[in-house]
Amino acid sequence: QVQLVESGGGLVQAGGSLRLSCAASGSFFSINAMGWYRQAPGKQREFVAHINSIGTTNYADSVKGRFTISRNNAKNTVALQMNSLKPEDTAVYYCAVRLWGRPDFGSWGQGTQVTVSS
Repeated sequence: QVQLVESGGGLVQAGGSLRLSCAASGSFFSINAMGWYRQAPGKQREFVAHINSIGTTNYADSVKGRFTISRNNAKNTVALQMNSLKPEDTAVYYCAVRLWGRPDFGSWGQGTQVTVSS
């Protein structure tokens, strides 16, 4: 079992920046990949960014060049630096992990709200 706690959400004006953080506890040695997803009101949850155990990253097209995911394996944390924020980035952001031997991201945090005003 892995527990995830996100922090760093808030309200920001368009063009601004926010940094989200996620701390993992529990069986963190079993973590392969870590990632961020988001869900806007009335929409399905969508992929934002992933980073695997060796630092390979993957981003949604909508955030490429604006968001940066990073990971600290020693501290079992993952962060999402969000720059040039747009109103359409408004959503609840969720941290998630994929365990070794598992095909999907099965452990999720409680989410943190990000609101971008125009």
